[in-house]
Amino acid sequence: MLSFRQLQYLVAIADHQHFRRAATYLHVSQPTLSLQVQKMEEHLGVTLIERGVTPARLTPVGRDIVVRARKLLLDLTELEACARSSAGKLVGTISLGVSPTIGPYLLPGIISVLKQQMPQVRLHIREGIPSEHLLELRHGALDVMLTPVPAAGSDLHFETLFEERLEVVAPPEHPLSGKQPVTRADLAGSKALGIDPRYPFHQQTQEICDDLGLDLLSDYEGTSLDSLCQMCASGLGLAILPELYLGSEVGGRNVVTALQIQDWSAKRSIAAVWRAGSVYTESFHEIALAIQREALLLLDDERPGTFPDRN
Repeated sequence: MLSFRQLQYLVAIADHQHFRRAATYLHVSQPTLSLQVQKMEEHLGVTLIERGVTPARLTPVGRDIVVRARKLLLDLTELEACARSSAGKLVGTISLGVSPTIGPYLLPGIISVLKQQMPQVRLHIREGIPSEHLLELRHGALDVMLTPVPAAGSDLHFETLFEERLEVVAPPEHPLSGKQPVTRADLAGSKALGIDPRYPFHQQTQEICDDLGLDLLSDYEGTSLDSLCQMCASGLGLAILPELYLGSEVGGRNVVTALQIQDWSAKRSIAAVWRAGSVYTESFHEIALAIQREALLLLDDERPGTFPDRN
């Protein structure tokens, strides 16, 4: 009989296309992972993974089994969630995936609010790359994620929470910091800092740079909003930062200045995503509402927050 853990091992290899990375992700040793896959193959009488090939490749039958394994793992996750639920209410620990371009300035206030609203819930917060979080969400390793870009797929439930402005910032001593307003001609050719290309915020930064005639540096990429802000403050280049970050306690309005650019504005949307049909849809929606309310308070926005009807 195949075990739940063995199915997890096979799916992780399929996702990471590498035995070592899959083992690291699952917090097991590589020999343990390899041994369990070998036992699966012996039990099934088939070869699941091609040997001596990098990246790790599934055989045709291996791919078919992974498709079914994903569904079994997700169904089991939902079964356990259903058993833990009480009248549809969430009980226990949920995994919340957030991007480093969102979490540090938004979650501190959210956590205290949720502790009051849902005292029976504990949050396991995992920072990471949205594309990887999306994969984990689909496979049941995450329950909810916050993402700055829409997530596609009929298997996902997607709700926009709020919009925030994006600001081009410079160190206070920069010549443009004291100019009102700043024109596109003033900005043309200026160096700008970007974040790791694996984050959606990198693509939006590139689009803004193209629009304003900025030169996005590829040699000095940040790993967080803080690193972007600090590099900008040191004079390495201009940066593009969200207004909620700049206004937060961890933000950098004391070390950088937002430029007032003539006839220009940019925003980004933040959304909550979870699996469609989850037994905890109502509870996840409650969490999403709490995040939305806190964000709107931080933005000093008095517009009522509304969501589309849920099926």
